[in-house]
Amino acid sequence: MSQSSQATGGLASIPALLQRNATLFAEKDAYREKEFGIWQSWTWAETEKEIEALALGLINVGVNEGDFIAIIGRNRPYFYWAMVAAQSIGAVPVPVYNDSSAEEMAYILGHCGARFVIAEDQEQVDKVIDIQDQLHQFEHMIYVDPRGMRKYDHHQLHEYSHIQDQGRAAYDEWIVDLKERRAKLTYDSTCVMLYTSGTTGKPKGVVLSNRNIVESAKNASEFDNLRADDEILAYLPMAWVGDFIFSLGQAYWTGFCVNCPESPETMMTDLREIGPTYYFAPPRVFETQLTNVMIRMEDAGKFKYKMFHHFMEHAKRVGPNILDGKPVGFMDRLKYKLGDFLVYGPLKDTLGFGRVRVGYTAGEAIGPEIFEFYRSLGINLKQLYGQTEATVFITVQPDGEVRADTVGVPAPDVEIKIADNGEIFYRSPGTFVEYYKNPESTASTKDAEGWVATGDAGFFEEQSGHLRIIDRAKDVGKMADGAMFAPKFVENKLKFYPDILEAVLFGNGKDRCVAFINIDLTAVGNWAERNNVAYASYQELAGHPRVLDTIQEHVEAVNKSVAADPMLSGCQIHRFLVLHKELDADDGEMTRTRKVRRVIVENKFSDLIEGLYDGSPQVSTETEVTYEDGRKGAIKATLDLRDAAIVSTASKVAAE
Repeated sequence: MSQSSQATGGLASIPALLQRNATLFAEKDAYREKEFGIWQSWTWAETEKEIEALALGLINVGVNEGDFIAIIGRNRPYFYWAMVAAQSIGAVPVPVYNDSSAEEMAYILGHCGARFVIAEDQEQVDKVIDIQDQLHQFEHMIYVDPRGMRKYDHHQLHEYSHIQDQGRAAYDEWIVDLKERRAKLTYDSTCVMLYTSGTTGKPKGVVLSNRNIVESAKNASEFDNLRADDEILAYLPMAWVGDFIFSLGQAYWTGFCVNCPESPETMMTDLREIGPTYYFAPPRVFETQLTNVMIRMEDAGKFKYKMFHHFMEHAKRVGPNILDGKPVGFMDRLKYKLGDFLVYGPLKDTLGFGRVRVGYTAGEAIGPEIFEFYRSLGINLKQLYGQTEATVFITVQPDGEVRADTVGVPAPDVEIKIADNGEIFYRSPGTFVEYYKNPESTASTKDAEGWVATGDAGFFEEQSGHLRIIDRAKDVGKMADGAMFAPKFVENKLKFYPDILEAVLFGNGKDRCVAFINIDLTAVGNWAERNNVAYASYQELAGHPRVLDTIQEHVEAVNKSVAADPMLSGCQIHRFLVLHKELDADDGEMTRTRKVRRVIVENKFSDLIEGLYDGSPQVSTETEVTYEDGRKGAIKATLDLRDAAIVSTASKVAAE
């Protein structure tokens, strides 16, 4: 047994943690799922039996040790059980984004050579059937939801509950095999394979071992004092490493309860009902919630509107200090308490954050103003910096040292070094084993000593020891005059505004920067409704002169803010346009985790970039789009290109 495994009490796998929890927390809820408006729950003892039945059924249907089992569905207990059942019999679970196209699924299932697929419903089954002629190793598919499946050929198609029933019936036949397979699992056994989002090319299969998952879950749980009585809401994609570590790794380490919403549409209602104590969301979720709050306040009466803004101003001034235990005057505390009773408390309950002890955001940088808004309400929201290859955790923010402009200090047992070119390297117990079937990429990412290249540029602050991220190392460049070009810095400032959903900055090697902007249809649509502005589509609203005027105000405000940073003042936006369509993962412009694929966007809209640089007042363009049913089409548009006022840094320095 390895030294690390001894440190975790010999619990060297997720199935081993399940066995412990089934005894230690036998009658405590492990999972809840809302179905038909009613919460159903399973204790840890019941969960262990559900997983055992599935594991026996999988052995019965022919799953061998080392087989890959693809899992396609939204967050449901059945799929978390499927992952642990696969691990229990020595197979490797491969969760797949459930909104992936058939083509994207074909690549992943073919690359890992999945013999078995566990899918949610008819929609996912149909996708796999459409591509099965490309999958030479595929043999059996198991589905959870039987609706619409009656007339399918069931020779290779099985209902999830039937596989469990077969497992229970074959208990005496296979239980010894199950126990033997489970006993073989070590810290070095593969726990899961997760595919990267493929920002710059084909997704890579990241192999994570039991050591990676268990050690990372243990360290992070102890860092934030997570407990068995904590509650989380599992709503983020199961194929994403964050959900795997929070909803499976940490859940099994601490024994806390995982709550699964009824559907994406009811997620916010379910969030309010559960009131999680531990919560994670990418910046986009926090941005959307803040946008919805601001929209509602615009519609509120004058008294409510004034009261909200009055107390929020006070909260921004003293809330974060109170949260961090810093000294705050008696009268300020009293006023904050009144604000908590009248505004902050009800607002937190409405958002579902009334009980949050620890909240995290990661994935990309969050706007400082958005971050401070939530902390001012008394929500212990923190940033972490991580990657799939690190099993999430590279840096974390200790309580009392939470800031919007840094990502904290190295996580427990993580070492970090900064290369001469500013690139960040780390090594830790969470460092991935390899990229599956890709030794070249593995070698170029992880060296012989275990140091992993993150691809991000940053530096440590001398006084605080906190890490600051500048941008993706490959995206950080130089303007024609040698000034630094860091697009994410400017894009995040733009995305603070509720009516801006996405922004993409260009300017590397150029004499000035230009930008594409996507409006937020919810926020701008609400404004249009209040102001009697008629529109028939996103495209029409995005090109409305009053919308363009508002976006121009935002761009120019951001320019003033950027000009104040001597290192990045060259990144001010000289010209911009509002795109005629939303950037979309189905069109290849974003990853499934909502990260912009810059190279694809740059190539696809090269005519628009050319127009921004050559001074054209308008550009007519035609763009291919993918509809929900997979059909291709094209949309035509004539876009207005606008100039934005620039703050001269020379005159600013002179004025100072």
